[in-house]
Amino acid sequence: MNQPTSATPFHGPAWAFGGIALLWGAVLSLHLTPALFAALITFGATRAFANALQRRWPALRHVQSLALVLLLSIAIIAASVVVEVVAEAAASGSGYAGLLQQMASVLEQLRTHLPPWLAGHVPVSVDAARSAAATWLREHAGQVQLWGGHTVRGIGYAIAGVVIGGLLAVQLPAQVQHGGTARPLALALHRGFDGLIERFTAVVFAQFRIAAINTALTGVYLLGILPLMGTPIPFASTLVAATFVASLLPVVGNLLSNTMIVVVSLTQSVAVAGLSLLWLTGIHKLEYFLNAHIIGSRIRAKAWELLIAMLTMEAVFGLAGLISAPVLYAQLKYVLHQHDLL
Repeated sequence: MNQPTSATPFHGPAWAFGGIALLWGAVLSLHLTPALFAALITFGATRAFANALQRRWPALRHVQSLALVLLLSIAIIAASVVVEVVAEAAASGSGYAGLLQQMASVLEQLRTHLPPWLAGHVPVSVDAARSAAATWLREHAGQVQLWGGHTVRGIGYAIAGVVIGGLLAVQLPAQVQHGGTARPLALALHRGFDGLIERFTAVVFAQFRIAAINTALTGVYLLGILPLMGTPIPFASTLVAATFVASLLPVVGNLLSNTMIVVVSLTQSVAVAGLSLLWLTGIHKLEYFLNAHIIGSRIRAKAWELLIAMLTMEAVFGLAGLISAPVLYAQLKYVLHQHDLL
């Protein structure tokens, strides 16, 4: 008669790794990263607000629902303020609309500052650039339509994620209050979800720190070094604000903000634009190591570990994999530490 197989120290981590692989495999393969991140942000922020309210008013009832309403109200008010500020800046010509107009003027003057062999690749005017863009759009209409569909779908997924995160924040605490009657699977799923929230929160706060450092270094250059050199560029404050927002998006955000800064730097000279490109390239390279170091310190991972995870996930799943890599690797490290395997 066969004896029952005894559990090994690796059975627990194996089940946990299987659950993590199932979750992220489905999310990345089905392109549901916006939905998952929106749900986690909504749930985490709602729970943080609820904990703060509970500490301040211990007898407060329906604290999760109140926290969700408060969070959504703050988000709506903040969005309204941002829209109003952007509209006023656009009307006065000092905001992003003015910045885009400045970039358009640079394009018209760029040919006179470049060598002949390079000037031939630059549009003669804004109208020529617009015509070239329209031609490109006609030739790649199918691809552009696909991109537009992905963008709209991503926004829809994000909105659905906000709804799911809000419902979880309101309903999940009520379900786990009955710890004595909860099934082992339900408890395990709840512990796993709590671990995911903790790891995700650590990574998000680390990304905000990285964005702040990136913005500070860019501000030192645009608002400090260039004016001291006697070559200030227009819309420097707007570019610094755009850098912070863009830095919250790995890789793509930096490319957008760096392009704007380099183009506006051409209003001074090609040399200033080249200096801007060198400075921003250095910041961009530094950001990879800052990302690995700051996030790694929060999830108890070495910088080289996180860099390998980020590069591997980017190669397999693209930008979604790059963004998800810190959270995924944080979960794996948490499981290993939880079971005393590291």
